[in-house]
Amino acid sequence: MALSTHLVSSLRPTLAALRWAVPGQCRGLSTPQGPEPSLDLGGIFPPLATPFSPTQEVDYAQLERNLSRYANIPFRGLVVLGSNGEYPYLTPHERLEVVSCVRRALPRDRLLLAGSGCESTQATIKLTVSMAEAGADVALVVTPCYYRGAMTSAALVHHYTEVSDASPIPVVLYSVPANTGLDLPMEAVVTLAQHSNIIGIKDSGGDITRMGLMVHKTRQEDFQVLAGSAGFLLASYAVGASGGVCALANVLGAPLCQLDHLCREGQWQEARDLQHRLIEPNTAVTRRFGIPGLKKAMEWFGYYGGPCRAPLAPLSPAQVEELRSTFSTNGWL
Repeated sequence: MALSTHLVSSLRPTLAALRWAVPGQCRGLSTPQGPEPSLDLGGIFPPLATPFSPTQEVDYAQLERNLSRYANIPFRGLVVLGSNGEYPYLTPHERLEVVSCVRRALPRDRLLLAGSGCESTQATIKLTVSMAEAGADVALVVTPCYYRGAMTSAALVHHYTEVSDASPIPVVLYSVPANTGLDLPMEAVVTLAQHSNIIGIKDSGGDITRMGLMVHKTRQEDFQVLAGSAGFLLASYAVGASGGVCALANVLGAPLCQLDHLCREGQWQEARDLQHRLIEPNTAVTRRFGIPGLKKAMEWFGYYGGPCRAPLAPLSPAQVEELRSTFSTNGWL
């Protein structure tokens, strides 16, 4: 089911204004004192779901169809090969093909961030270089975590420094403790923010105090903090985050861009009301039902969701009904 006519009509003036807005020009958010960013990450990025066919092959035609619809939403850019893209389940060849497919469809004024984090430094460097060759503008590098007990601040600083030294494109750090069991330590973030080729971090932990402290401690660097979830997007903006990489944007991209706009314009009451309606749907497609829930919800809004790749299992009928109820009770269906 698509967004209601009333909702689309109410969003149209905001989306039209956003489409022609210059990145970085806003009056609602206070900007920490520091250098102008070399590459502005301000705005909303959906971490794309990877579409699979019924036989669990990557369905590039359906990916292109989803991309054609996302082109009408004023995203700052797209993220491919994050956790919502089932990155660990893709072959090296598939990863590069997905990046190439998205790059061909994406206007040059929109950024393409591509996940390239591997467990070893050597493999991460190799994949990062390949991602750049396939058309990525920025490498999103998740923390290595298999030997998490050995991943001290010193080890992680060394890893990211080596990767960033070798990368032909800027690097964004990626901390997602729900998947890795590892928070990128604050002291490591502050040190790495000084690297000339590290331009930001996607923090999915949801600790607003930590995010605010990151913004504060890196304010003199060319470094931006991105919220890793729609559930705490407004709060992240309030403490100085630049944008958001939000799974829910695969489903409710236009409302999330509206929330971004309201925050930047200082329309905090409207922003709070909208944020409240996004919290439960966001929880449902992240912590509650995960990627199978995200893909099911995409289908109700006119996108192709399709199956996940095994061993991720589809939702049960009862789970589907609970997921639908969550969107309905918050006014989205």
